[in-house]
Amino acid sequence: MPACEGPATVVFDPSLTEYDFGPAHPMSPLRVDLTMRLAAELGVTAVGGGPGLRLVPAPVADLDLIATVHDPRLIEAVERAGATVEPDLARGLGTDDNPVFPSMHHAAAHVVGASVEAFRQVWSGESLHSANVTGGLHHAMPDRASGFCIYNDVAVGIRHLLDQGAQRVAYVDIDVHHGDGVERIFWDDPRVLTISLHETGQMLFPGTGFPDDLGGPDAVGSAVNVALPPGTSDAGWLRAFHAVVPPLLREFQPEVLVTQHGCDSHADDPLAHLMLTVDGQRAAYLALHDLAHEVAGGRWVVTGGGGYALVEVVPRAWTHLLAIVAGRPLDPLLETPGGWREHVREHLDRTAPFRMTDGRNPAYRDWRDGYDPDTWLDRAIHATRSAAFPHHGLDPFP
Repeated sequence: MPACEGPATVVFDPSLTEYDFGPAHPMSPLRVDLTMRLAAELGVTAVGGGPGLRLVPAPVADLDLIATVHDPRLIEAVERAGATVEPDLARGLGTDDNPVFPSMHHAAAHVVGASVEAFRQVWSGESLHSANVTGGLHHAMPDRASGFCIYNDVAVGIRHLLDQGAQRVAYVDIDVHHGDGVERIFWDDPRVLTISLHETGQMLFPGTGFPDDLGGPDAVGSAVNVALPPGTSDAGWLRAFHAVVPPLLREFQPEVLVTQHGCDSHADDPLAHLMLTVDGQRAAYLALHDLAHEVAGGRWVVTGGGGYALVEVVPRAWTHLLAIVAGRPLDPLLETPGGWREHVREHLDRTAPFRMTDGRNPAYRDWRDGYDPDTWLDRAIHATRSAAFPHHGLDPFP
């Protein structure tokens, strides 16, 4: 991978784990706590002024900042629900996905503030790469919460870039679920290219994100969707990624690359049906880092996202991600620290993974080596390229 060529940061405050839907909810803040503990023990984050990612304090977004994307009536509903713990189903609050909890506005605004700080770090040049693993809440719509997402921190961050003068922002979403909220918010804005690789909406929430979903009338081709078949593993996922993402980013030439890294594409994730390993996910992170350097001068904003294998997957995947953000990738064969494993055993009565790898070699067959119309995967890739590539002046055929 290219050298980082500049400072890198992670925006984090332990109180960000207050974004907590309760002990029965799959998106436990435990996954963030375990990630940051593992990253610290492996030296990925700086401790006592040593090498590693510098931790940046996470501000709380004010109402005006959130309102650059969200309807004030949603913000009022979130504030009210957090004060009364009463549902507002019309705004998506109090559902199984988004149960209300005390002070939920403050917790959600804190995530937004953390992400916008990461965007600010990169746009200002204070950091070349900046990450917020608590962010990536990509389903929230302007007028309602959706899919574990109260406010859409990514969209607020992209809006901040546009308001600061950015003319071309690329957003790549590799969560197993379609990045529908970000796509919808910038649906008709040609300055924002959104690319989402996800399990097909035929099988999975939110049921959207198909190849012919291409953006609004003033921005046709600005939305790109790769709807992957269930069971897609490292080789197929990486084949799809490399067939679609690099050519589009090279043509679009964004000023900033923004990426969402939900790791619920893993085979062990309980909420979806893709079959990636930590090794395949790490390969995707490396590719996105390199593309940021190739097409955006290294300017890279990174967020977390989904991921519900709280011990087995998320901490390792996102620690690899943070190490790549730092420009110092970890050896996949590295053992997880004994202190971290002991913490998992003592506090959760569970056995943590022993190594940072799942023991797989994430090799894939390049799209230029041939297209097989008899496979669902290749038909999905072909459909995306055929629909989107001509709008960017690209040849959809190998």
